[in-house]
Amino acid sequence: MIGEEFAAVLAAAQDGSEAAFSVLWRDGNPALLRYLRVTAPDAAEDVAAETWVQVVRGLPGFRGDERAWRGWLFTTARRRAIDEGRRRSRHPVASLAEVPGAREPRTEDAAGQAMENLGTAAAIAAIAALPPLQAEVILLRVLAGLDTEAVAQMVGRSPGAVRVAAHRGLRRLAQALAATGVTQ
Repeated sequence: MIGEEFAAVLAAAQDGSEAAFSVLWRDGNPALLRYLRVTAPDAAEDVAAETWVQVVRGLPGFRGDERAWRGWLFTTARRRAIDEGRRRSRHPVASLAEVPGAREPRTEDAAGQAMENLGTAAAIAAIAALPPLQAEVILLRVLAGLDTEAVAQMVGRSPGAVRVAAHRGLRRLAQALAATGVTQ
């Protein structure tokens, strides 16, 4: 979270400051990628890129505080992920196994290595194993820092249903971690 400087950073970004926009990007993109690795696992980076394109287009008209900013950012990402899922269902993507060996990428994904080095990959995998609504609610509440009402609006459920989904998801995570020997 950016905190008290958010209004000034946002205003500067809206006026075209690349440095201010990079502050917004550095603050939001890591959580956004983690969210998308669960909601759009096969296209997280692509969806994140499309999200930021939409954000750049809409930034001059955005009004609100940091909480509203994060809600807008994750709502945009959610919509792009849904669009990508529809697109992929109409136009399936060939797997990397079908790419000839000479055309395979030769370097490892730096972002993937960083995620694994931080131990986040295991947490994302555990969350991804949850039912989709529970995983999405937990990610939006924890990673995006959104309140129950904002999440309820985004996922089209009541605040009570969001609280129940979060509770059930967290309970399942606790049970899964306990089964692997991780304690609180």
